[in-house]
Amino acid sequence: MLKIAFDPIYIHPLPEGHRFPMLKYELIPEQLLHEGLISKNNLFTPSLTSEEVICWTHEKNYWEQLRDLTLPAKEQRRTGFPLSTQLVEREQRIAQGTIEACHYAFQYGVAFNIAGGTHHAGTNWGEGFCLLNDQAITANYLLNSKLATSILIIDLDVHQGNGTAQIFEQEQRVFTFSMHGANNFPFRKEKSDLDIALPDGTGDEEYLQILQQTLPGLIEQQKPDFIFYLSGVDVLATDKLGKMALSRDACKARDQFVLEQCVKHHIPVQVSMGGGYSPNIRDIVDAHCNTYRVANELYF
Repeated sequence: MLKIAFDPIYIHPLPEGHRFPMLKYELIPEQLLHEGLISKNNLFTPSLTSEEVICWTHEKNYWEQLRDLTLPAKEQRRTGFPLSTQLVEREQRIAQGTIEACHYAFQYGVAFNIAGGTHHAGTNWGEGFCLLNDQAITANYLLNSKLATSILIIDLDVHQGNGTAQIFEQEQRVFTFSMHGANNFPFRKEKSDLDIALPDGTGDEEYLQILQQTLPGLIEQQKPDFIFYLSGVDVLATDKLGKMALSRDACKARDQFVLEQCVKHHIPVQVSMGGGYSPNIRDIVDAHCNTYRVANELYF
C-alpha cells in the first residue's frame, strides 16, 4: 500500500504571503484521490517528533530557541518565517511524518511525505523556509534505532542540500548526494559527499544523462540499506526560483530512474517532496503527482 504522510497543519500556520506555493500540500492528495490512485486509507496523520529525537540532529540550544519562540530576530529572518508555536508544531509533524513514512517504506518498499525536504536547516540554524531537517532527523533516528547502518540521501532539488551536508559532514554512515543548480540559493554552499553543480539552463538530455551515469555506481559503491529521496520539482523550466530547463516529462523520468534503482537493489526509500515554485500551481501539482504515479506503477 502506498502510504503518504499528510496533515492540514502543513499549510495553515503559514503567513498569507507563503500560502500559494504551499497549496500543493492540499492539492496533491486531492488530485491523487480524484484519479483514484489512492484512497483516504493511504493517508496518515503524523504525530509530533520528540525533543530527544530532534536533538540527535539539531543542537539543543537551537531547538529550545525554536520551542520557546526566543530565536533571535536575525535568525528568524534567515528562515523566511515569523516564528510561532503553530509553525514549530508544523515542523515537528513534518519530521515525524518522515520518520513514520520510513517504517512504511520498510514494509512496502516506498513511502512518502507530502511535505518535507527541509534540507536547508543545519545543526543550529534554520534557512530558506526550513527550521528542522526532516530527512536528517530521520536518518539519525534510523541509525540510533539500529534500523539502518548505511544511508544514502539523494537530493535532486534545484537548491543544494546545504543543511543536510553540514549535519552529516563527519558521519561516515550517511552519504549525501546533491545535484543542483550551481547559481541557485544557497549562495554559500556546504560540502556534500558528492555535489554535482549544474549550469543555468541545463535541459532534459544533459540532466538525465548525468544522473544515469552517476547514481548506479554510487549505489554499488555505498551499498546503502536505506535511501532518502528529495524529489523537488523546482528543476522545471517553468519554476520562478530555479534556473534549470527541465520538462515535466524529464522530471518524471528522473523520478522513475531513481525509484527503479531502489527497486533493482531492493532498498527501501522514503520520499519527501521538496521545492516547486512555478507560477501556475498546476505545473507544480502535476509534476509532484508524477512522482506518486511512478511509485504506484513500480511498487504496487
